[in-house]
Amino acid sequence: MTVGTWCAILDLFTKKYNDTDKERNGETMETVLQVKGLSKQYKKGIYASHNVTFDVGKGEIFALIGPNGAGKTTTIRMISTLLQATEGDAIVAGHSILTEPDMVRKSITYLPDEAGAYKTMTGREYLEFMASIYADNGEQAYEFVKRGCEICELGDRLNDKISNYSRGMARKLLLARAIMPLPALAILDEPTSGLDIINALEIRRMIKKLASEGMSFLLSSHNMLEIEYVSDRVGIIAKGELLEVGKPAELIEKYGVQNLEEVFERVVLDREVL
Repeated sequence: MTVGTWCAILDLFTKKYNDTDKERNGETMETVLQVKGLSKQYKKGIYASHNVTFDVGKGEIFALIGPNGAGKTTTIRMISTLLQATEGDAIVAGHSILTEPDMVRKSITYLPDEAGAYKTMTGREYLEFMASIYADNGEQAYEFVKRGCEICELGDRLNDKISNYSRGMARKLLLARAIMPLPALAILDEPTSGLDIINALEIRRMIKKLASEGMSFLLSSHNMLEIEYVSDRVGIIAKGELLEVGKPAELIEKYGVQNLEEVFERVVLDREVL
């Protein structure tokens, strides 16, 4: 993709959102997501997610990591308005998930790990179909599709049926679908799951590129090396409790270990939550 194309995308994105400023580490950063005491309680008083609190700034990549069943997906689904919170709230681009869920949905895109595309469609047809859902009018839909084609970089393969795509090609298409509306917050669950090294690196670089241009990301992944590479900050969650939040390098130094994987182990085992 050309520099001019990326600049055009950035110009459109930066004009689209105007959020409240906040201070972090002495630098002004706009807040795109504020999660405040978010909880989901099921029968018998069991919390899948309990009093989770964190924020994500504009252009920040925040990763939520934890063991299986830790509450990551539950938290993400509440933020995405797919699951109703029992307690607390989340504010996305100034809109409450409780009182303004429709506005929240207009400010986010969500790409779950198990997401798939309609295999009988071509890649272009799929982007056109999804754009017709996201866009307010035909002109906007056209711009979304144009942007999606540029982001996925599949070229002439966009005219092929998705059934003929490799996993990496399909994941690039799905990521383009999630990003082409220029959301204030892109929520990606296991964005490179099952991909080979080359495709995974391309997607990670794409995420970092878009973040540098102002898009915010909430990621979830079991790949600690990926999270350490791509994320600005991480939150470690286990048994529904958010145990630690910080920059990867700061957490590594704090716990006196070599990498984020060892931080994760220390945090989880020290709290006896495995």
